[in-house]
Amino acid sequence: MGRFSDFFKREIIFSISLILAIISCFFVRPSLDYLNYINWDTIILLFAIMLIVEILKNLSVFEILVRKLLVKVKNTRGLVLFLVFTCFFSSIFITNDVSLIIFVPFAILALRKVERIDLAIFTVSMQTIAANVGCMVLPIGAPHNIVMYTVSKIPFASFFLLLLPYVIVSAVFLVVLSLFISKEEITLPKLGRVEVNRDNFLKRVFTGVDYYLLLTFIALFILIGNLENIPFFNALFTKSIAGNEVLWGVAASQVISNVPAAMLLSGFSSNYEAIIIGINIGGFGTLIASMANLISYKILVREHGEFKVKYLIVFTVLNVILLAILLGVHFFVG
Repeated sequence: MGRFSDFFKREIIFSISLILAIISCFFVRPSLDYLNYINWDTIILLFAIMLIVEILKNLSVFEILVRKLLVKVKNTRGLVLFLVFTCFFSSIFITNDVSLIIFVPFAILALRKVERIDLAIFTVSMQTIAANVGCMVLPIGAPHNIVMYTVSKIPFASFFLLLLPYVIVSAVFLVVLSLFISKEEITLPKLGRVEVNRDNFLKRVFTGVDYYLLLTFIALFILIGNLENIPFFNALFTKSIAGNEVLWGVAASQVISNVPAAMLLSGFSSNYEAIIIGINIGGFGTLIASMANLISYKILVREHGEFKVKYLIVFTVLNVILLAILLGVHFFVG
């Protein structure tokens, strides 16, 4: 029982998805039709992206580049902006989750080096927002956008232009937040050379892939597929979601995170552009609105448990403000 409990806590999203998928199987008899529920294009694309990311991560490509650029930073505001926008730009190509896994620990290390760990809460909160903003730029920047890209078949350029207003406003929001940080001179000591371990390289790449994330997607596809085939849920969701995709995307993301929200809404509505806007805006707000939010929280709390409550307050306040601003932008643009 202890092992099951530990696994459930470690892989809570997968565990809940699997349980719900199994429950749904009691209402729709299991058959080979289940295979048609699964969007294999999404699974294959996500797996390929995760492999590429693991290769880059094991080669320390981004960390080496960032350390070389970091020596040009001269004050605390510049340091925070650099750490934040590193997450923004890297999440465009290596997904928001991986960007935070790499650069939140790096930010904590850099702030320790200049003896400004007091800036960690604000910095990590901004990094998390930045990663969730950067992942909007390309459809390969986050799992929820990979789902919508493969389902909707919207071209890269159209995807970019659809979310561009929200990216610009969010980037300005981050710059404005940085103005609250004083400009105190700093000198970063040498961070040390990054050692690239090439032993068992391919093994580390393939074992580093998050297979539970892939299984989570499969479980969710089965769950949504079964819900579509249960008349009561089909009628309920189709009727309530139609015309309200953005608000549904925002609301659902706050409760179940934006990846399951994307899969749920795309199963009951073909207004894909509205769903894309909703789930991307919906990534801001609560700690569980995006899986990336949980990643940075866990990293910071592991390093500094004393920051837990204050971080939740600061993170939530900043996210709710940005969420309100982006909803305002949506209704203005719409």
